Amino acid sequence: MQKEYVRSLFDAIAYRYDLLNHLLSGGIDLYWRRKAIHTLIQHHPKRILDVATGTADFAIAAMRLNPEQVIGVDISAPMLEIGRRKIAQKRLTGNISLELGEAENLRFPTESFDAAIVAFGARNFEDLDKGLSEMYRVLKCGGTIVVLEFSRPKAFPFKQLYFFYFKNILPLIGGIVSKDKEAYRYLPDTVMKFPEGDEFLVRLQQAGFSSVNQERLTFGIATIYTGIK
Repeated sequence: MQKEYVRSLFDAIAYRYDLLNHLLSGGIDLYWRRKAIHTLIQHHPKRILDVATGTADFAIAAMRLNPEQVIGVDISAPMLEIGRRKIAQKRLTGNISLELGEAENLRFPTESFDAAIVAFGARNFEDLDKGLSEMYRVLKCGGTIVVLEFSRPKAFPFKQLYFFYFKNILPLIGGIVSKDKEAYRYLPDTVMKFPEGDEFLVRLQQAGFSSVNQERLTFGIATIYTGIK
């Protein structure tokens, strides 16, 4: 089952996940998260759901919006434990809570959140369309979805350099540092298979979202997708 496979991979690399994210992206992943959160600034969300929160970097970044509450869900208990430590260190335990949960089966009532966000996790959903539909369900009318995800550059020569890095260098470094070569073969593969760009906007629309939009970042390495319920 894909979900159990993904869970086992992230359980195994949890202790090196943050280090590798920053190392392998040259630290630019921090900028991408801030940029994605900034798209919500005009909406003033008070209650935010962070799906596939991992070690809570996106949930912590969301505190820039001064929400009343951020809830993060993820399928990996070790990732959540690291996230809780980071939240405690930043004295945000009164604002952010983390819990085990699956994107395709969120426990929250319909129309519970002002914003639903996910960073670099949508491509790991076992069922992308069901996960997006669940995020739509728990949003209030007028609520916003923000999806930050890796995408594939189009322009020469950056496209060729990126693909070489993603298929050869990233798995090598990731495997050495995390001691889990399988995880860092799997992660690049998910980027290559993910329905990016206009194709992903169609999936958002099929889930019920309107006013869908995309903003490509850093030569198209990552993209911010937004939509309104």
